[in-house]
Amino acid sequence: MKRWVSTVAAAGLVVAGLAVGGSAQAVGGHGNGGGRPGNETLQRWAEDTWASLAAMTDRATGLPSDNVTGDLQTVGAYTSPTNIGGYLWSAVTARDLGIIGADEARDRIATTLDTLETLERNDASGMYYNWYDPATGAKLTTWPDSGDPVHPFLSTVDNGWLASALRIVREAEPSLAAQADALYRTMDFSAFFNPEGAPALPAGTNRGGFWEVPPPDCSVAAPMYNGSGETAYYTCHHYDTTVSESRIATYLGIANGQIPPTALYGTHRTMPPGCDWDWQEQLPTGEYRTYDGFQVWEGVYSYAGMSFVPAWGGSMFEALMPDLLVPETTWGPRSWRLNHPITVAVQEYHGLEDAGYGYWGFSPASNPFGGYSEYGVDIAGMRSDGYFSDVEHTDIDVDHPGCSTGTNPDPEYGDGVVTPHAAFLALPYDREGAIDNLSRIETDLGAYGPGGFYDAVATGTGTIAERYLSLDQAMVMAAIGNALTGDTLKDYFVDRDMERLLRPAMRQQDFGSTW
Repeated sequence: MKRWVSTVAAAGLVVAGLAVGGSAQAVGGHGNGGGRPGNETLQRWAEDTWASLAAMTDRATGLPSDNVTGDLQTVGAYTSPTNIGGYLWSAVTARDLGIIGADEARDRIATTLDTLETLERNDASGMYYNWYDPATGAKLTTWPDSGDPVHPFLSTVDNGWLASALRIVREAEPSLAAQADALYRTMDFSAFFNPEGAPALPAGTNRGGFWEVPPPDCSVAAPMYNGSGETAYYTCHHYDTTVSESRIATYLGIANGQIPPTALYGTHRTMPPGCDWDWQEQLPTGEYRTYDGFQVWEGVYSYAGMSFVPAWGGSMFEALMPDLLVPETTWGPRSWRLNHPITVAVQEYHGLEDAGYGYWGFSPASNPFGGYSEYGVDIAGMRSDGYFSDVEHTDIDVDHPGCSTGTNPDPEYGDGVVTPHAAFLALPYDREGAIDNLSRIETDLGAYGPGGFYDAVATGTGTIAERYLSLDQAMVMAAIGNALTGDTLKDYFVDRDMERLLRPAMRQQDFGSTW
């Protein structure tokens, strides 16, 4: 193995052996500039990242905008439940790192909670709509920029991130615990859960969300799954892949007793083997295993001698965002404990060796040349046509033995695009490598401004997406906070009921990931 692969393997096994979620020591408002090598750098990055989140948040409503320009002057005119949730846990983290005082943190969080109490929601589920005006809290029905219609949607994963933040607040800020808990307990995740499951997945699976009235595109009309008696117009797709950020909603539904723990067996590790599934990026290897009466294809992909469960698009945030809050490596000793560090190693190998960009970290983010794009390691995702790692959308297409011959098995990559938030997610598994990579992105590529790392940078041309996205900055804050405080966010997030209901099901899973 190359140096970065062996380093990540060692780091991952060490981290996975820690009692994550039970021994964190918060900084307690004094910052964390000394101690372990790299702490001062991480603290500086956190302070600047918080500046971007503060700049994009309306002080009257406590709602963050989705984005802000690189000079921290112009904010977007819309926000989402994910943005709001990320801001809440970022305020807690900023307090714990001593960036802001306890009074300011409490005031900021209280303002947001007060506004959340007034936002229009779906009465039958308690869930929040996907887009609001951050200045007024009004539900959006037209896009601020274009005037195009918005069809109000209730998103499974976006409500998951907001609910996660409410769990954190009720533990981290006792004076606001009752208010945060009351909001949390009104959110019914069984409204998203189809007990019949997706095709070939009988254990039950979450839909992507629902509308209250028929949208112009595909939907499935059905009685709301929570038994409310209301009709919902569900997405035609399910969240049917395991390595996905959407699993946060599954965890919450299980922890609340709203969906069964067997929902963990209702998603694909990979698509099944065989030529009928030849459209997926690789033909997987693996075996069938049975958990609580449900048969699961435990398939894996391979890259650079490593076997792993892939994400849909091969991006870092699909794999590692839930790991910011849930002690997955502790609760999943034969699944996430191996898969997470291997995911990091795959991203490092791709950026440093296979594609030769000199940098790594690939997740959906701002496009340096305008707009928004989905970045990832194509060969490490199930989607056959990428998330791509370069501007040119270089599409690898490998052989599927016995089924088809690859058209581009050994491509030449172009102008690679790295997204700094993705590298921050690797801190638990290769801290030294992540800090080195990010330091070079800051100094060599210049992708750094008054709000921390800009959202993305093309490594070949040096073109920078000079703006900040609320979601990506919130991931950065959470990753740094965990690194400097001993996983305090996980301590805040997890309670005994969650561990009792979720951990046994996670402990059973055996992904078959190997170095």
